[in-house]
Amino acid sequence: MAILLSCQPARQQAPPFEDVSQRTGLEFWQFSGATGDLRLPEIMGSGAALVDYDNDGDLDIYLVQGAPPPSAGKPVVPLPAGWKPGNRLFRNNLNPSGKLTFTDVTEAAGVGSSGVGMGVAAGDYDNDGYPDLYVTNDGSNILYHNNGNGTFTDVTRAAGVASSGWSTSAAFIDYDRDGLLDLVVVHYVDFHDRPCHTLAGRKDYCSPKLFEGTATQLFRNLGNGKFGDVTAAVGLTAKRGPGLGILTGDFGLNGWPSFLVANDGAANHFWLNEPRDPRANPGERVFREAGLAYGLAYASDGQPKAGMGVAAGDVYGDGREAVVVTNLPTEGFTLFHRQPGGDFMDATVQSGILHASIPHTGFGVGMVDLENRGLLDVFSANGAVAVLEAQQSDPYPYREQNLLLRNRGKGKGFEDITAAAGPALAPIEVGRAVAFGDVNNDGGVDLLIANNNGPARLLLNTVPERGHWITVRLEGVRSNRSGYGSRVELMRKDGTSSRRWVRGDGSYLAANDPRVHFGLGRSGDVDRIQVRWPAGGCESWNSVGVDRIVTLREGRGPMRCAGAPEASGR
Repeated sequence: MAILLSCQPARQQAPPFEDVSQRTGLEFWQFSGATGDLRLPEIMGSGAALVDYDNDGDLDIYLVQGAPPPSAGKPVVPLPAGWKPGNRLFRNNLNPSGKLTFTDVTEAAGVGSSGVGMGVAAGDYDNDGYPDLYVTNDGSNILYHNNGNGTFTDVTRAAGVASSGWSTSAAFIDYDRDGLLDLVVVHYVDFHDRPCHTLAGRKDYCSPKLFEGTATQLFRNLGNGKFGDVTAAVGLTAKRGPGLGILTGDFGLNGWPSFLVANDGAANHFWLNEPRDPRANPGERVFREAGLAYGLAYASDGQPKAGMGVAAGDVYGDGREAVVVTNLPTEGFTLFHRQPGGDFMDATVQSGILHASIPHTGFGVGMVDLENRGLLDVFSANGAVAVLEAQQSDPYPYREQNLLLRNRGKGKGFEDITAAAGPALAPIEVGRAVAFGDVNNDGGVDLLIANNNGPARLLLNTVPERGHWITVRLEGVRSNRSGYGSRVELMRKDGTSSRRWVRGDGSYLAANDPRVHFGLGRSGDVDRIQVRWPAGGCESWNSVGVDRIVTLREGRGPMRCAGAPEASGR
């Protein structure tokens, strides 16, 4: 079927996406390091970020390389002519040129590290107005401080955030709401090389179940360019796991930033942010693992799944964020619907996601309004981690079709419209990270896909007859400058509303556009936008125009929110 804004009969339309990678100058090929040794880190990466590093109003692109050039052996997939090693930063030339093109500025910016790359997080940890980058690796990680002049400085050692082992996803989060972004780093397994084989005796990548899980790490921002490792002090060593994806949010519970870690082959970990002693000092926080208590540890069958990517959004229009976790084939993705009491219920079967996703190995995932209908759709990048029998004669037999699910609205669930999405979704590749954001500032959410042992692809949203929209960019003052941990609510004149939690994390190994996007449908009637800031307080803006990007600065709201609690942030 075609993508429509209403239930009118289908008619011929333009494809909803266009792959503009080549014509815009986005030339990047991820080399996984695969030369035939089948080392597990090869198959897991790598990441991507949409971040306005130069503060010119458009989203630039940072892509993480999988491995340095091979010192021995030949890549199983030949590298393209002109291949460049290391991570790459591409500046978006939309402003001021008016044309969407990219320039590789990696060397000038100083961010071309070359390790066994995994993921990337973005956030303004020193509140200077410029987003910084944190790159995770199998090995030492890197914190790049944005100098504000188009260059970055590697401050990893001085900041104390190198970490060790095998890091995967990461997120900036102001867990103690002191106005400074802290850093959460997810770790996978305590990996060591060993031979592994299939039941048929063929050499294969090892299962993560053969290795010990590791603890998620938390670095507290000390406010002087340094961080302190508080992992044990806040309780995160209580449970370990093979962590891959991370999602921050308050999940409707207490207004304090918590986070969910998707574990591969083990129960998901939901780390609930609580006061150490509310009577003595409510601001001193610890984390309690509460996945089982809140229904996020397992699907309804009670079995652990191969959790990889994770995303959240109000797909039911009830003001409560649902959570989706991607898994392996035969497992299906899991959709958790938050209930009024605060716990989550497995709604996978009822939503239609199980049937659509069960053939896929899902990694990067997002809940985004692709048509600006006011309904959140689901997109996932897919790629196998075990040899696909139909491709066993191929040099890299892990290619899968990506997946696009359209929200039917009114609780009717999702339908698979991948085949109707045009040639941009036709390539069958080894999908990993997806970063979501409006790259050309036209009000449509675009897709940046990082493929394993393949090209990065920028899919521009060309959905015809999109609805009205508003994109909100926050600027914290008492709160962290990035506004992470804020809740934005758009109130309609008919009394309905939509809510978004401000975060840069989610998906898989990715950093997404931190601006929040609201699709409005055919009606542009907006009453007001209100923001509940993590530092406390709630402000409201009225007379906000539609079909535009608006910047809301903390302390500049002309009205207070009626009945808003001063410090809960809920």
